[in-house]
Amino acid sequence: MLDPLPGAPPRPPELDRRLAEAAARRAPDDPPRTHHLRDGRPRFTNRLVLERSPYLRQHAHNPVDWWPWGAEAFAEAAARGVPVFLSVGYSTCHWCHVMEGESFEDETIAGVLNGRYVPIKVDREERPDVDQLYMTAVQLLTGHGGWPMSVWLTPDGKPFFGGTYFPPRDQARGGMRGFLPVLEEISAVHAGDPARVAQATESLTAAVRTALAPHGPPGAALPALAVVGAAVESWLRQLDPVHGGVRGAPKFPSSMPVRLLLRHHRRTGDPRSLDAAVRTLEGMAGGGLHDQLGGGFHRYSTDERWLVPHFEKMLYDNALLILAYAEGWQVTGSERFARVARDTVEMVLRDFAAPRGGFASASDADSEGEEGRCFTWSEAEVRRLLGDEADRFCRHFGVTAAGNWDGANVLHVPRPDEAEWRALAASRRTLLEARGRRVQPLRDDKVLACWNGLMIEALAFAGRVLDEPRWVAAAASTADFVLGHLVVDGRLRRGWLGGPSSTLAFLDDHAFLAAGLLELFAATPEPRWLTSAVTLAEAIERHFGDRERGGWFQSADDHERLLVREKQAHDGAEPAGSSVAVQALLRLSAFTGDDRWREAADRALRHDGPALEAAPTARSELLLGLELAHQAPREVVLTWPDGAAPPVAMLDVLRRAPLAGAAVISGPASTVARAARVAPVAVGRGPIDGRATAFVCERRTCRLPVFDPASLDRELGHRVGQGHPGEA
Repeated sequence: MLDPLPGAPPRPPELDRRLAEAAARRAPDDPPRTHHLRDGRPRFTNRLVLERSPYLRQHAHNPVDWWPWGAEAFAEAAARGVPVFLSVGYSTCHWCHVMEGESFEDETIAGVLNGRYVPIKVDREERPDVDQLYMTAVQLLTGHGGWPMSVWLTPDGKPFFGGTYFPPRDQARGGMRGFLPVLEEISAVHAGDPARVAQATESLTAAVRTALAPHGPPGAALPALAVVGAAVESWLRQLDPVHGGVRGAPKFPSSMPVRLLLRHHRRTGDPRSLDAAVRTLEGMAGGGLHDQLGGGFHRYSTDERWLVPHFEKMLYDNALLILAYAEGWQVTGSERFARVARDTVEMVLRDFAAPRGGFASASDADSEGEEGRCFTWSEAEVRRLLGDEADRFCRHFGVTAAGNWDGANVLHVPRPDEAEWRALAASRRTLLEARGRRVQPLRDDKVLACWNGLMIEALAFAGRVLDEPRWVAAAASTADFVLGHLVVDGRLRRGWLGGPSSTLAFLDDHAFLAAGLLELFAATPEPRWLTSAVTLAEAIERHFGDRERGGWFQSADDHERLLVREKQAHDGAEPAGSSVAVQALLRLSAFTGDDRWREAADRALRHDGPALEAAPTARSELLLGLELAHQAPREVVLTWPDGAAPPVAMLDVLRRAPLAGAAVISGPASTVARAARVAPVAVGRGPIDGRATAFVCERRTCRLPVFDPASLDRELGHRVGQGHPGEA
């Protein structure tokens, strides 16, 4: 029997029955997250118990009368004449957990929320459109954003007040306003001074629409490459000369765009951009941001040394960092960068593989109610587990009796030494096995199309350049899962958790997945990968394209209509879908020879050109697209006779070559012939005289075939804009 939710209006008996049945069906490995228990069972259950999202289900047994996002909730607010309280977060968000425990589990606070508001809970990873809309409002109001996000809305969905985390009561955390008095004050103003609320609502709504809606005419031409140079100079001025990344704290891996710096160095020869990229990659690899035992990276560093992380792990971070370290290895040949890429891939394959296929979204920072508990060590624990090897391990990983974070040790590498790293492999395994016996952080098992697209790209690229066929196979398996389970009636869905999401996919889902499939086609040129990428590109143009100005909206033409249809204006921890779409369409044009894709990418760059020139550092991922747009499209085919041994030395040259955005196909003759059915760049590209043969083309003009590694290296090292040996 469920207790009535404090202060909430009575629910229909049929709904109560459904909620009670759903609560009784919770699996043993999915216990209710609440301290309101009777005989081990939850006293309270709300509508979120019927949802699939792990984040929403975390709140299903709060005493708050939570509603999922939808027209029903807003109709309830209108019928009762009360405002909506919107709470947005995600399942592995530490401060979301804190606010839940302090406020949403508090029966007094729940009584106010239930009686004076309609409370709605949203998973930002399921509804990025809702998240971005109201995050913009919060940023306009407060000058900052983050999660948990707390927004007060009118029954027609317009915001009039907002913030992020609130402590439960005044003075609970220093001088911050408390959530309970804020709830009471806003409710009183809403009831007693509707004109004031209306004025705040209209003003804020207009500002949000201005911030998110497309505005201004597109540029007449592509932005010049000088925009990239200006952005690089800005980042170089912000560089932390000791630890890499941007000076100050906290530090996010995305704050210093490593791949752009590496490509800028390759194009210009500027040693400063290479130094900034290398310093950042080395700093992250040596710090506690990098999980020194398990591989992969935590979300961000709380200090300037990359030492103490916020311990959650996100799939998208690790995908982007695999790309960065693999590309760093291409440029520098650093054994350390290759090793970090390998360890990160292996962590993802081990810890993020979802039960049915694809990859889970994230793992939590907390376990046993404590942030970082699973990942930190005392010196005594290390010595007990490692015995005679403990001294050596402690020296290498900076372990001390005092610790470096709240009396515990976050493992880091003060003095990098790859030989010592290898020598300590057995000790790392011992501690990793011991860590595996601890209570593990919660994992969010929903499979998002966008983040899985990033991981497909990372696995395919790293597998190709570091010669790891198993990773390429994992990318192919993931692509098969996404295309087989998340496409319903010809339309891609946002995600999967026990079934496909009811929410249609957004621009970033289509763009990230298309980019991943194109990288997979370069690694294993199966026609279905390119065919599926073309289908996604057609959906991008049909459902997201702005035919008037160019570029793309984040939501489709048949998505739910919110206050404004957003166009993404910056790249953050995740790239904007439009930034990745530009790169994907340029590469698709190179593979297919179809100029409409390059024209669509050019229109998008012209659309964003004025904003890009005004604030180039806001769009680091789009700058990668701009660099590609200024390059001549390149096509490279390497093939050899069926049954012959692969040309290892020539493949090694191909793996190390700077071929971002190029149409790359390699394989025995029958594989290349099969790829030619969908990729014109492979037509007629067979082995000559029974030898391994490479064809390098630029601007759809091919040079003479080459048959040896040195000749291929010369061809691939040719820079756009420079003469080629033998050319007049």
